[in-house]
Amino acid sequence: MAGVLPFGILIVAHPLALIFDPYKTKFYNLIPKLWATASIAPFFDIELEGLENLPPQNAPAVYVSNHQSIIDFYPLLTLGRSFKFIGKNTVFLYPGIGWAMYILGMIPVKRMDIRSHLEAVRRCMDLVRNGASVFFFPEGTRSKDGKLGDFKKGAFTVAAKTGVPVIPMTLIGTGEIMPAGMEHVVNSGSVKLIIHKPIKGSDPEILRQLARNTILDTLSVEAQKKNRLS
Repeated sequence: MAGVLPFGILIVAHPLALIFDPYKTKFYNLIPKLWATASIAPFFDIELEGLENLPPQNAPAVYVSNHQSIIDFYPLLTLGRSFKFIGKNTVFLYPGIGWAMYILGMIPVKRMDIRSHLEAVRRCMDLVRNGASVFFFPEGTRSKDGKLGDFKKGAFTVAAKTGVPVIPMTLIGTGEIMPAGMEHVVNSGSVKLIIHKPIKGSDPEILRQLARNTILDTLSVEAQKKNRLS
């Protein structure tokens, strides 16, 4: 329901954005923020930490985060950044959200298809070199048990080859509100999104390790805080 009006605005704005701003799509980057905020407002609150670590609005970067739930996209979109998501190709078939992802220039990927992944990395590098930002869930899939999975190299290859910073972000709480495999459930709770300091480098493997360790350490600290409070 909350997405109907923003989706209509996207349809109208899409031709203009393609003409005047085909890479960054600044013309309507506020629409996803409004849509996400309106969609989650009745269900949970979001606490944002580390906003000072975000690069300037127009500066290209590679954003990465842990992946706990299908609702992870919503807190990220409330940042109002015009990054392009890498998403599973089947999600683009969903009425409403899938169509909006296509219009916003999100990049579909076929799971377990190496050609599809290589093409997505190529498209991401093209976007970044033209001033846009991209977003990856480097685990590749949602965590079933809340533990952080291994990070794939794609995001960090894009950052290393284009010279832009990696912005690690840690999502906390989404997996408890809507666990993986239980998309029919919306539990009570709150979400915390922590934006970490940018990291730069020319070695994808070092970038991958630094980003994963940053998020892993933060998840550990936040879990200890929660245990003390309980």
